[in-house]
Amino acid sequence: MTGHSAGMPNGGVLDELRRKFSGRFGTAPVVGAYAPGRVEVLGNHTDYNEGFVLSAAIDRGTFFLAAPSGTSECRLVAGDVMEEVRFDAASPKPSDNHCWSNYVKGVFAGIAKRARPAHGFMGMFLGNIPLGSGLSSSAALSMSSGLALGGLYGAMVSAEDMARIGQAAEHEFAGVKCGLLDQISSLFGKAHRLVLTDFRSLDVDTVPLGDHACFLLCDTKVKHSLVASEYNERRASCEKAARFFAGVLDHPVTHLRDVSWAEWERHHAAMDPTAAKRSAHVIGENKRVSEGCRFLRNGDLKGFGALMFESHESSRVQFENSCEELDFVVETARRTRGVLGARLSGGGFGGSAVILADPADTGRIGKALAEAYSRRFGHPCETRVVVPSDGARLMPA
Repeated sequence: MTGHSAGMPNGGVLDELRRKFSGRFGTAPVVGAYAPGRVEVLGNHTDYNEGFVLSAAIDRGTFFLAAPSGTSECRLVAGDVMEEVRFDAASPKPSDNHCWSNYVKGVFAGIAKRARPAHGFMGMFLGNIPLGSGLSSSAALSMSSGLALGGLYGAMVSAEDMARIGQAAEHEFAGVKCGLLDQISSLFGKAHRLVLTDFRSLDVDTVPLGDHACFLLCDTKVKHSLVASEYNERRASCEKAARFFAGVLDHPVTHLRDVSWAEWERHHAAMDPTAAKRSAHVIGENKRVSEGCRFLRNGDLKGFGALMFESHESSRVQFENSCEELDFVVETARRTRGVLGARLSGGGFGGSAVILADPADTGRIGKALAEAYSRRFGHPCETRVVVPSDGARLMPA
């Protein structure tokens, strides 16, 4: 995907985008929107098991500006490389050559079903989320374009429906079978708070992280092969475990969400060993999310951080979706003064670790992690501070 100016603060990105929009289209935008990226904090692989996740919208994101085109033609520009894609408003189709455009085309198709646009649009986007960093630049693009185009066409779309439009765009246009975590996190974020999502009801709440805590994201740059097949195996094992529990428990079980830790302890010895391990991770994660919310509401960051370490150990041992590089980062973080918690973030098998710390300590911690990683693997990991921030919103163009 494209559309980023990594390292530039949000205000600078918006100013640059306004200049580029007017220069390319010869007119000012009439509507604008912003959507942040996200980081997963606790609740790993629980979303498709209809469980609970704690995540955060972050202080980096994507801006989208738009104006009516006056014809049926839609003109879409990626503001960083100034590539342009044109298509007819009546027939948006996925592109093989400019894959970045598919996120916006898919969102436009979803908006069009509700608003039946009488004209096309001129649109341009630009953001500051580093690509491939595990911070979901794709959700930031789909949610910012969805809000802007919804505003342009007068579409009344709830936040939940907007999340589903973004998910459908990824499924049908981008070819990515994602869940709803990224879109919901981007839409419902709050400054200095974490987003708590129930993936059965899609009820969303926020819990306080506080002003004196933030996250340091440590990107290992590791991209392991066979991730799709590994993911499919984990999901199949979870479904197998749910079927087992449905046969032995005296209450309905459709997903691992319906199984308590006490029930797992009573029955796991009779299970397929792999399914038992995978389900232990998911059921344990749901328990940790519940406990984590209690710690946060009591202002106990140390207790919450301990759960992050437990979560990573479960990923390493039970779900087996970690890797040597992530394990090294988490163990180094555990021994580094000022670190409160650390774990892998996202699907696993590579990618990033997320580290909980006081903002005043992040410079020292980041340097220590990068130096230790370089000594072990021959090159430094990339670290950046991310702060829980407000979610997606319309804004003056």
